[in-house]
Amino acid sequence: MAGVRTVEAAVGKRPLWTQLYVQVLAAIALGALIGHVWPQTGEALKPLGDAFIKLVKMIIAPVIFLTVVTGIAGMRDLGKAGGTAVKAFAYFITVSSFALIVGLIVANTVHPGWAMKAVDPASLDVTKVTGYADKAHDLTIVGFLMDVIPTSVVGAFADGNILQVLFFAIPFGIALAMIGEKGQPVLTVLDATAQAFFKLVAIFMRAAPIGAFGAFAFTIGKYGIASVVSLAGLVATFYITSILFVLVVLGAIAALNGFSILKLIRYLKEELLLVLGTSSSEAALPSLLEKMERAGASKSVVGMVVPTGYSFNLDGTNIYMTLAALFIAQAMRIELSLEDQLLLLGVAMLSSKGAAGVTGAGFITLAATLQVVPTVPLAGMTLILGIDRFMSECRALTNFIGNAVASLVVARWEGQLDREKLAAVLNAKPGELAARPIEADAD
Repeated sequence: MAGVRTVEAAVGKRPLWTQLYVQVLAAIALGALIGHVWPQTGEALKPLGDAFIKLVKMIIAPVIFLTVVTGIAGMRDLGKAGGTAVKAFAYFITVSSFALIVGLIVANTVHPGWAMKAVDPASLDVTKVTGYADKAHDLTIVGFLMDVIPTSVVGAFADGNILQVLFFAIPFGIALAMIGEKGQPVLTVLDATAQAFFKLVAIFMRAAPIGAFGAFAFTIGKYGIASVVSLAGLVATFYITSILFVLVVLGAIAALNGFSILKLIRYLKEELLLVLGTSSSEAALPSLLEKMERAGASKSVVGMVVPTGYSFNLDGTNIYMTLAALFIAQAMRIELSLEDQLLLLGVAMLSSKGAAGVTGAGFITLAATLQVVPTVPLAGMTLILGIDRFMSECRALTNFIGNAVASLVVARWEGQLDREKLAAVLNAKPGELAARPIEADAD
């Protein structure tokens, strides 16, 4: 057997204040209070959030590499790896495209932009969004595909580029499996190294309250609650749409595959609060990998689906793109025909994939979409620039839950989901976790 990783968990009730999700929630509340009452102090706390995110990003590349390689190398049937990838991408394309359509439907139904006083495009300062426009202009399908191939193996890890790490890890895992017994010593070392890295993740997560405190204090201190009030209609529409998408659409997908979306959200509450506090789903990526495996999904499926989902399965970002584009058009009293909206939808489908792995992808892909659909002026993006930060939390949370659901669904399709483990972790009472071993996929 390639190895057995024991999940260290406290069985039984623990004092509430010792639980990570409670600490993170308290840190977010304290950060919001400081940012609101003492804005300059809140802004000055930004390094705490940045430091924590850098701490986690430092280990993302090796964690993904080790999870993918040991998962694939431990598979008895390498053909399953290709089948898993095909099913994962079919799921990503279907669900993320549906998210774009949901954003389009809601914008046409609620009309959030019409609540604003008509905006004259000539009165907007386009220089505020030129940086995003420049980045969007550089996004091409060919350029994206070429960027997936790392200049060197070391460079992929040094840059922390998830897609480049995957590009190397998948064939390396296949090669390790193909050489059979000769590769067993390497696999044993990598499996032991993976255990060490997951222990490191657990250690780093203890600093999550500090990171969430600093990041949230900065957000409130710099941008202020007042910036949300002026565009409350759009913010509320986006949050409500995302919540309904998670509960109804992802909830239906979860139910069809034998688990409850509400129980899954409760299981991931610590990670979700961390994402909320830091506005970064990457901050919880290593922990998501470990928790999905603990929930019964095989290591090979988790390693394939979760990292690629972080680039290609962005449900929250897709809802935001079409909703924000139509909001801008409505605020400028620009009537978009059905043909214009279908063009917007098609471009958004492509641009959302072309910006995979790009920092600030939500705003950049919106810029890329509007550049191709000239009916809506790019300058209109300045209308939502001030509140984009407050919507990024919702985007990240929706993306995170979407990828958790995807990993369990694809694992079930592949027959690599342990239903007993899944039921145990989802039905565990608050403060309790079953101390069950996570076994390797194969001998």
